Amino acid sequence: MLFAIYGIDKPDSLAIREATRADHLAYMATFDTQVGGPLLNEEGEMCGSLILLETQDLASAKAFVAGDPYGKAGLFSDVKIHQMKKVIWPGE
Repeated sequence: MLFAIYGIDKPDSLAIREATRADHLAYMATFDTQVGGPLLNEEGEMCGSLILLETQDLASAKAFVAGDPYGKAGLFSDVKIHQMKKVIWPGE
C-alpha cells in the first residue's frame, strides 16, 4: 500500500531539521520510500516534508513516522498520513 506522509515544521525549527537531516536520510533509506523531500514556503525555505511510502498497512506507516528522527527530535507541529491510490505514475 502507498501512503502519503505530510509533516509541517514547527516555526523556527530549521536548526532541528539541519541537526537531524543525516539521521533522517539514513532512516529513510531503510524503507521503501517512493518519493521524499522537503516542502518549501514562498521564500523557498524548508517548512515541512512530503514522503510517499510503500508499506504493508496504516500501522506500518504510523510506525515509520514514530521512528523518524525528525519526529523524535520534535521537528513537526503536525503530521498527516493518508493512503494513496496510484493513478498517474511515471514509468507505469
